[in-house]
Amino acid sequence: MIPQEIRLIGQPVRSLQTMLRELSFLYDFLPRLTPDGIFGERTLEAVMLFQREFFPPVTGRVDQATWDAIAALYLQARARLAGPLPCRGYPNCDFSVQPDQESVHLYLVQSMFRALARLLDGIQSAPVTGQNDAATQYNIRWVQQLDGKPQTGVLDQGSWNTISRLYTLFVTYGQK
Repeated sequence: MIPQEIRLIGQPVRSLQTMLRELSFLYDFLPRLTPDGIFGERTLEAVMLFQREFFPPVTGRVDQATWDAIAALYLQARARLAGPLPCRGYPNCDFSVQPDQESVHLYLVQSMFRALARLLDGIQSAPVTGQNDAATQYNIRWVQQLDGKPQTGVLDQGSWNTISRLYTLFVTYGQK
């Protein structure tokens, strides 16, 4: 996928409209523009409202100073609207943790199990030890059974993916 910034090079009006549209998600007074590349009445209105609130005088013209002010606020807004980066906690598809083996990656898995144990019947809450101990193996087997996979107690990528999805669904999005 081509990044938004590259697609808008050489399209100043569409770029302006895109920036003002993103700003409208944070500032209700700005109209929600549809970037079409035409500097029409709605774009003029958005520029004038931006100038009124952030960068007087209100002229409706987009000179370099106005462009720079819109671009600077847009970059700040993108950081606020983007949301957090996802955590990639599993090293690679060939990685696994055998029963009774230690791994730094189990700290995250065991922490997710502790949170899930408060919400799902069948998962045991256990200490975070970094070792694939009996409680961790039990929880991994529970997840593997849920997936219809052989219940080995080995943390592999398939088990990780299911644990991660459960955590995202029930903890990240399920808790306010």
